[in-house]
Amino acid sequence: MSTLVRAVSAADLGGTLSGPGPFTVFAPTNSAFIQLPKGAMAGLMKPESKEKLKGVLTYHVIAGRLVASDLKDGQELTTVNGEKVKVSVKGGKIMINNATIQIPDVISSNGVTHIVDQVLLPPAPNI
Repeated sequence: MSTLVRAVSAADLGGTLSGPGPFTVFAPTNSAFIQLPKGAMAGLMKPESKEKLKGVLTYHVIAGRLVASDLKDGQELTTVNGEKVKVSVKGGKIMINNATIQIPDVISSNGVTHIVDQVLLPPAPNI
């Protein structure tokens, strides 16, 4: 999750996400970031791409605290950036768009984090 931490810092979102919340965060693993097209993450981390990076990162955040049992098949959730993600539940696995939750319900003082295996990309992110 070190890549996510660096990205949150580069986008100046640390203060926002450490606020009172509550938030639900779908946090990609480092491996998920490696799966992005070559050069995409480096491009997003450039100072001139800060707003684009914010858009991608806030697409991983839902206002409110949603544990895994709150996530239902077919449910649509509005992210902090205003776009929607879709929940799918198949064979006991919970997916957010095309990302599978690998570790659910990491509880924190201001919400809950679910570790996912892919970076969620908002519609037309142009990365």
